[in-house]
Amino acid sequence: MSNVAYTPEVADLEEDRVEPVLAAPSIETAHQAPIDEFAAPAPQFDESSSVDPLAAHAAGVVVEENPERARPIPRISIQAFCQDQRTAECLQSASGDRRLAKAHVSVHLGGTAAALANFQDAPTPNLIIIESMQAREGMLAELDQLASVCDAGTKVIVIGHVNDVILYRELLRRGVSEYIVAPVTELKVMESISNLYNDPEADPVGHVYAFVGAKGGVGSSTICHNVAWSLSRELKNDVVIADLDLPFGTAGLDFDKDPVQGIADALSSPDRLDEVLLDRLLAKCTEHLSLFASPGTLDRDYDIAPEAYEWVVDVVRQNVPYVAVDMPHLWTPWSRQLLTQADEIVITVAPDLANLRNAKNLVDLLKDRRSNDNPPHLVINQTGMPKRPEIPAAKFAEALGLTPACVIEFDGESFGMASNNGQMIGEFAEQARAAEQMRNLALRLVKRPEQVIEPTSKLSPFLDKFKIKK
Repeated sequence: MSNVAYTPEVADLEEDRVEPVLAAPSIETAHQAPIDEFAAPAPQFDESSSVDPLAAHAAGVVVEENPERARPIPRISIQAFCQDQRTAECLQSASGDRRLAKAHVSVHLGGTAAALANFQDAPTPNLIIIESMQAREGMLAELDQLASVCDAGTKVIVIGHVNDVILYRELLRRGVSEYIVAPVTELKVMESISNLYNDPEADPVGHVYAFVGAKGGVGSSTICHNVAWSLSRELKNDVVIADLDLPFGTAGLDFDKDPVQGIADALSSPDRLDEVLLDRLLAKCTEHLSLFASPGTLDRDYDIAPEAYEWVVDVVRQNVPYVAVDMPHLWTPWSRQLLTQADEIVITVAPDLANLRNAKNLVDLLKDRRSNDNPPHLVINQTGMPKRPEIPAAKFAEALGLTPACVIEFDGESFGMASNNGQMIGEFAEQARAAEQMRNLALRLVKRPEQVIEPTSKLSPFLDKFKIKK
């Protein structure tokens, strides 16, 4: 978790204005010399370009913030020196986000003067964030002084209050990694840091989708397996299902696989897991779908270190674009950590009171710990079960403050037969409504709404055509 040195007084803040980040190449600062003496040649600003970040900023162009652009940040040290308390509070809040969970973040007031005093006799961190309220000449003079105490390899992000193209170019020429015009937001800061430490030329880190049930037996594992299968089929891209219910996992049964090795072997020695071992431990289900199966036996104790789970999931996401994590119905430090660190979360519920209570607790916790992320996706499963009283789906969703991603009717026969055959619902009954819902949920998770097929009415095709003509 992030370690934060700054604890400001609680204050009412005005809502931050969303403005574009001024992205610049990462150029390192150097020790005991002005930064520009050691900086790489400044990138040429395209005067004819139709997109000028500072001009867009000045014109008031609003760029919608997208949590997807801020990726997890590696284990680095970050020290921020702010002049405006609102900026300090914003960075303080951002330090608690899941994307900065591995970083060590400290936030101080005092701006460049505090940074100079701090680094006179202390090594500089991986990244320094400096806020300056100076105009162009004053800011450049401050940064020249900062360069004299910066170690080689330190990156610098400047938060300024001046919207000036010439200043922007001068900062780039001096080796500043990025310039952000205040006021800042948490996502804006995290995206800026992410751009510095995630190589755009490298393969992107895979997305992790965590599937969790609000109560045992609601079908979360079934949803996870079917959605992962649909995702691999629709995108023709590699997907791995990680079954973390070690003693009772059913992923192997659902895909008619009984691998000798699986995820328990990786969790017992996480430091040994690499691309080669991962390939050996995965069970191939289809061309693009692989299974990290659980043992599903009770003849051994599963005394796994909590950090091993996060380590293994990180290795998997480094090697495949999509990871579907089948979470067991339990609450431990490692399960809570994995759930809050996932890119997207799918909560499966049945429409009864116990599920409503548990789901409300989950949603409230996630809202508190994932304030910069999309809300969880809600799947209301097993609706319309004969002779069972249930809460209407609309009222259930309203109580949680969520719009259901899908509402799946109870169909014990189709799902039961598919499971017994080691098939997904899309294989056993491709035309079934549930198969279409699984496909649509998979596409929503990967932000492909244009491919989602809206459900048709229950009228006959003839009546549908008549209705359209009318």
